[in-house]
Amino acid sequence: MNIIDDSDEEILAIATPLWRDLVKNSNEGRYGEFVKNFSGPLALAMNQVEAGRQFANSELARNLSEDADCLGIIRRGEHVTVVYRQRSTKRGGEWLGRLVLGYENGKVRIFGASIF
Repeated sequence: MNIIDDSDEEILAIATPLWRDLVKNSNEGRYGEFVKNFSGPLALAMNQVEAGRQFANSELARNLSEDADCLGIIRRGEHVTVVYRQRSTKRGGEWLGRLVLGYENGKVRIFGASIF
């Protein structure tokens, strides 16, 4: 099973709810819920203390708008990267959101997520 074989519509049907969950849980500072769909290696690599500090201290991470636009999908190897235009409810401007998805044990998991 390889996610790059899925259509854009199939990928977005999975990616959009995952992105919305990340935004919601980031805004609420809920680390456990934030990482629940991460792949095993990504979950192990996340430092809970550092992530908690980011949730507590980052104005952007705690004030993401629910309004995000998909800019495109990039396929490579066994993963897809879904790129979003992300906004903040407190800061003007736009940010680039990146969500990397692939299959792990037959289930779509998050292999990377960032906003910059």
